[in-house]
Amino acid sequence: MQTIQEIEQELIDEFAMFDDWMDKYNYIIELGKELPLIDPQYKTTDFRIEGCQSQVWLHPEFRDGKIFFTADSDAIITKGIVNLLVRVFSGRTPQEILDDDLSYLDAIGLKEHLSPTRSNGLASMIKQLKLYAMAFQKIAEA
Repeated sequence: MQTIQEIEQELIDEFAMFDDWMDKYNYIIELGKELPLIDPQYKTTDFRIEGCQSQVWLHPEFRDGKIFFTADSDAIITKGIVNLLVRVFSGRTPQEILDDDLSYLDAIGLKEHLSPTRSNGLASMIKQLKLYAMAFQKIAEA
């Protein structure tokens, strides 16, 4: 299994293939189509990420010491953005998620090319992923 850093480098390399941001946005839309979709039963307020302009749901499942994520959004770009996080963090231990600095998002230039509302949404998604990791870390230690 690839490490988090290997997956992040893979994403950096994929984004490096595109010269301009319109092509990168189109790629983000494509990534949205590959998102492991959340079971409709979890598209509730309990799993909705607050702070996103569009609706985003993120469901964690903790098994064998690792967290597996599924997600969905009603906005196609947002689906792609959440998949950039799910692809890196799904199947990881809580500690791996907590330790990662997400520098790959800066390396691909994502943060600087998002509108302020999408940047807030990205920050909310990251916060929720880290909160789930903290919660499952405590469960694992108990």
